[in-house]
Amino acid sequence: MSFRCFTGRYGERAARAGLFGVLVVLAAWSAAVSAQDLLWFEGGRPRVAAWQAVDILQNAADDGLEPEDYDAAGLRNVLTALEGGASLPEADLAALDGAVTTALRRFLADLHFGRIDPRSVHANFALPRSNGFDPAAYLRNAVAAGRLREAVREAEPAQPFYAGLRRALVRYRELADDPPRSALWARALPPLPHRKLQPGEAWAGTSLLAERLMALGDLPATTPLPQRYEGAVVDGVRAFQARHGLAADGVIGRETLVQLDLSPAARVRQIGLNLERLRWTPLMKGPRMIVVNVPEFVLRAYELQGGVPAVKVRMKVIVGKALDTRTPIFAEEMRFIEFSPFWNVPPSIAQAEVVPRLKREPAWFGKQGFEFVAGDGRVLTNLSNDNLEAVLRGQLRIRQRPGPKNALGDIKFVFPNNDNIYLHHTPAPQLFARWRRDFSHGCIRVEGPVALARFVLQAQPDWDEARIREAMDKGKSATLRLREPLPVVIAYNTALQQADGRVSFFPDIYGHDALLDEALRKRGPRKN
Repeated sequence: MSFRCFTGRYGERAARAGLFGVLVVLAAWSAAVSAQDLLWFEGGRPRVAAWQAVDILQNAADDGLEPEDYDAAGLRNVLTALEGGASLPEADLAALDGAVTTALRRFLADLHFGRIDPRSVHANFALPRSNGFDPAAYLRNAVAAGRLREAVREAEPAQPFYAGLRRALVRYRELADDPPRSALWARALPPLPHRKLQPGEAWAGTSLLAERLMALGDLPATTPLPQRYEGAVVDGVRAFQARHGLAADGVIGRETLVQLDLSPAARVRQIGLNLERLRWTPLMKGPRMIVVNVPEFVLRAYELQGGVPAVKVRMKVIVGKALDTRTPIFAEEMRFIEFSPFWNVPPSIAQAEVVPRLKREPAWFGKQGFEFVAGDGRVLTNLSNDNLEAVLRGQLRIRQRPGPKNALGDIKFVFPNNDNIYLHHTPAPQLFARWRRDFSHGCIRVEGPVALARFVLQAQPDWDEARIREAMDKGKSATLRLREPLPVVIAYNTALQQADGRVSFFPDIYGHDALLDEALRKRGPRKN
């Protein structure tokens, strides 16, 4: 038979060398095994498990992985030849058996741990290689127990969003692979008649828009194609906007138009990138955990219930500006709460913003409750040019006293980290009404500080809501050490399946999707 259809890095050599040549190539990268140790073959023919194995590898795209990474098509071709009557010497069959084992082991490692080092794409997560998962031993045990398919699913990351996002990937792949529906994105929507399209206006793209919304499930499939932008189509756009982190007002502006023009194939890639992230995002290591999803501008506090993470608190957050003060992606443990905190102005902010403004507006010093602090702890409350120059030289620092103008609000949640990032309240809660909320210098402002404090202090029942509010309102700074450290993860997911089953997408505000996509495409040759 011809092996010109053998794919992967061995395809060209295999096409020239035939079946025996294929196996010589496989032997070069497979672990040597003897005939009695074969996992996948018996009597020179593939076992049922071998066919399951190549099915799993060929369906790797369902997890956002790439079947070509595991030479799935080539292995199936060789198995098909053996099933059709081809025979192999014992050494060659052993090499093929090792090739299947190596491919499955790689697949399990990629599925469980991810394919790249998260630190290479600005995520300061420790590699989860020490969690006890051994792909080689796991694979042997799964085959011996006759439960390979089930074991593969159990090797998925134990992340709350993984299974739902995987199902979403399958749905969007079906949409992208369906010619009539994917053709709806073959051309861009026409330009808007004005800067924004308001309900009730005429627009040449209304019918195409309605067809796209029906394909995506944001509009009932039986909706008549409209002549104007009104009625059910506006409702469909609102549903679409709500799923894409946009203001759900039914008005089509630039941001909404950009999201509407992204094809199902682009969404498939986006979902795949986020499945990769979930593989190396830290798991729950205890009964409770806080996760901030930066591009969604949302904080969730989880608690294990029956071994399953359940969302106990959910709130809006404000994160670092996309342009120049991005919130870093990392994981640490919360250890303190500061009530009525001082704000120690970071030197970069003091030098670039606060000192220049104080030179222009000296009265701002008193209005904001600022003071100077010397290296020995002395507090200086008088504003002078000498003191401002000392700040610029690093000899003094500026801090803001507790009070209604304090930039941290009335509470601060501290999880010590190299970037000096923390959660805190804000004196400007009106900003939580914005759909896009990247306004901070990097720290994270929380919408519901009391609800968050109650969750954090759950293990300290003497701190009830009344006592929390009293400490926040006291105007006197006080630090409370937590009895039990609480894991905090600052994550970056631009695609999630929500609790109601809807798939949500969020703008890639920091460009991390593009960075991860490039890193995955530029991966070097795979190693055994």
